[in-house]
Amino acid sequence: MTGSQAGSTRSVPLVQTRDLRKSFRVKRGLMQRTVGHVHAVHGVDLEIGAGEGYALVGESGSGKTTLGRCLLRLIEPDSGSIRFKGEELTDMGERALRRKRRSFQMVFQDPDGSLNPRMRVGALLAEPLAIHRIVEKRDRGKEVERLLEIVGLPVKAKDRFPDEFSGGQRQRIGIARALATRPEFLVADEPVSALDVSVQAQIVNLLRDLQDRFELAMLLIAHDLTVVAETSDRVGVMYLGSLVEEGPTAGVFGAPQHPYTVSLLSAVPVPEPRTGRRRVILPGEPPSSMDPPPGCPFHPRCPIAVAQCSSERPGLAWTSAGHFAACHFPGDLAP
Repeated sequence: MTGSQAGSTRSVPLVQTRDLRKSFRVKRGLMQRTVGHVHAVHGVDLEIGAGEGYALVGESGSGKTTLGRCLLRLIEPDSGSIRFKGEELTDMGERALRRKRRSFQMVFQDPDGSLNPRMRVGALLAEPLAIHRIVEKRDRGKEVERLLEIVGLPVKAKDRFPDEFSGGQRQRIGIARALATRPEFLVADEPVSALDVSVQAQIVNLLRDLQDRFELAMLLIAHDLTVVAETSDRVGVMYLGSLVEEGPTAGVFGAPQHPYTVSLLSAVPVPEPRTGRRRVILPGEPPSSMDPPPGCPFHPRCPIAVAQCSSERPGLAWTSAGHFAACHFPGDLAP
């Protein structure tokens, strides 16, 4: 949600979307006929400032990854606006977009799927340097070594293949590759979910340090709310393709206004389980994104829903807690 709607005087955001939408056809049968559409992203307005850490959270299938990929035009949105530094990306041709891509990069969830196993690490890191002409050819070797040092890997790693490294080390290589173009905006899609618990904190700390060091804007897509609390300035909560709550991380976590956010936070483990915190258990499963319910998309599972919720869809609105929520009765479900 835009800062202007809260009376903010914040400058033009680095990344901005308006009414962004993306759906996918569902095909079945021998003839592969279209039988419906999955509405993955439904009218999302989003702003991320330069150097800001923004997190997207929600259940699997809520549209987080689709939104992140749309922002970089790795997949094409159906409609809506995507602006980077005030420049519209959806109208940009392939050649202009290729030049722009050096400014925004992605760290993928699975490093195995994003690194060519037939290329040595040095060649993997040198490739974006050559494509985007970051440094002269004679200087690429030194730049590769610099990137490895930045992510905490030894220089000799450049002569080895990705499968010779652990999962955490491969993710460091993926991060180094994303940093090679010296981007201003980084999308990190569940960057630690495929890693052992023992190394997750190391990667989270690395991303946080890199964001501060290079003044990166970062969109962190995550389901682990403890990771979000440590790395983000603001957080957006997604449900069935829509943002249902958004604001400063401390504010959203400290005073959640949407019942869905309350339920997510109630499931986070606490150091002292005897504190008496109430667990909010939601009935059923999220509705199908092929056939979303009318009104508020959360109302079939909401413990405080009334008839109005099944007929009127609430938009993101400013609440007394100091951030946005899409709920007819924000704050009524106490955490």
